Amino acid sequence: MLRFLAILVFAGLLPAQSPAPETATALATRDTLGRTTPQDSAFHFLEACHAGDYSRALYYLDLRRMTPGARAQDGPALARQLEDILDDTPFEITALSREPGGDDADGLSANFEHLAAYLVAGQLIDLQMERVEIRTGVPVWIVSADSVALIPTAHQVVHETPFEQRLPQQLVTVEVFATPVWRWIALLLAGVGLWVVAPFVAWAIIAALRPLADAPALGGPLRLVLVVAGLHGAMKFAPPATIARTWMERALDLIFFLALAWVGAVTIDLIAARWRTRLNPRSQAVSYSVLPLGRQVLKLSLFLAAILGVLSVWGYNTTTILAGLGVGGIAVALAAQKTIEDLFGGIAVIGDRPVLVGDVCRFGERTGTVMHIGLRSTRIRTPDRTIISVPNSQFSSMPLENISGRDKIWFHPTLNLRRDTTSGQLLQILNSFREVLAAHPQVETGKMPVRFIGVGPYSLDVEVVAYITTADYEDFIALQQELLIEMLRAVEHAGTALAVPIQENFVAPRTQDSNQPANRKATGDAQQL
Repeated sequence: MLRFLAILVFAGLLPAQSPAPETATALATRDTLGRTTPQDSAFHFLEACHAGDYSRALYYLDLRRMTPGARAQDGPALARQLEDILDDTPFEITALSREPGGDDADGLSANFEHLAAYLVAGQLIDLQMERVEIRTGVPVWIVSADSVALIPTAHQVVHETPFEQRLPQQLVTVEVFATPVWRWIALLLAGVGLWVVAPFVAWAIIAALRPLADAPALGGPLRLVLVVAGLHGAMKFAPPATIARTWMERALDLIFFLALAWVGAVTIDLIAARWRTRLNPRSQAVSYSVLPLGRQVLKLSLFLAAILGVLSVWGYNTTTILAGLGVGGIAVALAAQKTIEDLFGGIAVIGDRPVLVGDVCRFGERTGTVMHIGLRSTRIRTPDRTIISVPNSQFSSMPLENISGRDKIWFHPTLNLRRDTTSGQLLQILNSFREVLAAHPQVETGKMPVRFIGVGPYSLDVEVVAYITTADYEDFIALQQELLIEMLRAVEHAGTALAVPIQENFVAPRTQDSNQPANRKATGDAQQL
C-alpha cells in the first residue's frame, strides 16, 4: 500500500504526457535560461554565479540602459555584488512567486515583483524584478534596470561580522557551495551537540508526561524533533548560501514534519494499547480487527498529511496529487469490489455487535459458536467441531439469532395423554403439573402455565409453558429432565399414561386354497400389532 501511495505521489509531480495545444505552444516559446517565473529566474541567477559563470549571470539583469562597454566592464561586478547580497542576507528565495504572471497581491504593478529590501543609512533600498519581452512572445523575469542601479548601494549591507573578524581568514574566505567554511563547521558542531543533548531533553519531556502515559517510545521522535528545531535555529546564526540554505531548509522541514507525524503515530499506539486493555475480552473483533486497522489508517493519514503539507509549502500542486490518489482509489475500489463489500460488512458486524466472540448463534440454517470476527470474514465452529468461514458481506445481511444472549430459556413441552383418560384424571394431572412447576425455585411461570389445548386424533393434549431462569443450556437440560420425570410420575399416579400411535394392517383374503395359510399368518400378524 505504501508503494502504491508513493507511485501516486510521484506521478502527481510528473508533467502530462500529451500537453494541450496551448501548453505545447508555451513549451516551444519558453525561455531557455529558466527566467519564466520570478523564483526560477533568481534561482538560476544564483546557480550561474555559484558556478563562476558571471557572463551567463548577466542575462538575469536588465542592463539595457548601459552601453555595451560599461555592460562588459561593470556587469560581472554587479552580478557578484547581487550574489553577495542574496547569499549573505536573510533572503528567502521561496517567497518569490512560482507563477509566470508573478504575485498579484504584492501591491506592485502587474509586471513587477518584489525581490528584496534593505535599509542602508536610513534609506530603504527596494530591489525588484521586472517582466519584459526580450523577443516577441517570450516574456522573462529579470532584475529591473532601476534595481540594477541600486545594487552598489544595497551591497553596503554585506560586511564581516565581529565574530568573523576574529576568525582565521581562511575559514572566512574559503567557500564550499558559496558558503564560508566556518559556517559549515559551526552547523556540524551544532548538529553533533544537539544530537548528544536532545536525548536528555526528550527524557525530561517524557518524565513530565509520565503521569499521563508511560511513553518511552516517544524518545526517538522527540529527539529528532528537537535536533531539527535546533538546526533551524543554528542556521539563523550561521546561514549557508541561499541555494544551499533552501535545500537544507526543505530537507529539515520534511524531517521535522515527518518526526511530528512519528510522534503522533506513537501517541496513537499508546492510546490504542490503553483502550485495548479496557475492552471486554469477548470484544476480540474490536481489539484484533478494528483497532489495528484504525491505528494504521490514522498513522498513514498523519504521514500523508505531513508529506502533502511540505510539498504544498515547497510550491508543488498538491491538488494534482490528491486527484491522482482519488483516481487510483476508484480503480482499486472497482478491482476489489467484493473485498470492500466484505470490509464494510465486517465493520457493520463489529459496530452493531449482534454477536461477540464466544457467542452461540444461529445464522441461516446453521448453528455454531463464534470463534473470530475479522474484517473480511467471520469464523464459526459448528457442533460437528468443524469451522465455517462466512464472508462478512453475507454474514451481516442474514438474520442472526444470538442464542447466548438469552437471559432465560423457554420450557415448552406438550404431553399427549391417552384418549381413554377421564376428565377427573385430566384435572388431577393439570393440578399436579402446576404444583411441580410452582415447587421448583428456578421455574418462572405465568398466569396459566399448564393448559388443556384440545383433543387430538389419538390423544388429549396438555401444553406446559414456563421459563427456566438460567442462561446455561447444560443447566437447562438437567432441569428439563427433572421436570419431565416429575410430570411423568404425576401421569402415572393419576392412573393413565401417554398416548402412542396405533397402526393396523389389513390383508385382503385370497380365493385360492394354496394361499389360505398365508392369509391366516398375515391376519395373526395384524392382530398382534
